[in-house]
Amino acid sequence: MDALTLFGLLSVTAMLVFYALEDRGTGYILAFAIACLAASAYGFLQGAWPFGVVEAVWSGIAVRRWLRRTHTRRIAREN
Repeated sequence: MDALTLFGLLSVTAMLVFYALEDRGTGYILAFAIACLAASAYGFLQGAWPFGVVEAVWSGIAVRRWLRRTHTRRIAREN
């Protein structure tokens, strides 16, 4: 297994783990977004640009969810 394949395996594994843990805290949502970016980088480096694009979009969606969740919790603490 070469370094690029190992990087891809670790990226996708991290995505799976952090997605499963998202309900435990907002930090896991952000970690999922970062893992999606890593998987996107892997896709581009490997030459599978459609995979890279899709993972970049998923990262953006996860960041948006993270921002909404942290904003909602901040408002709840203020009230």
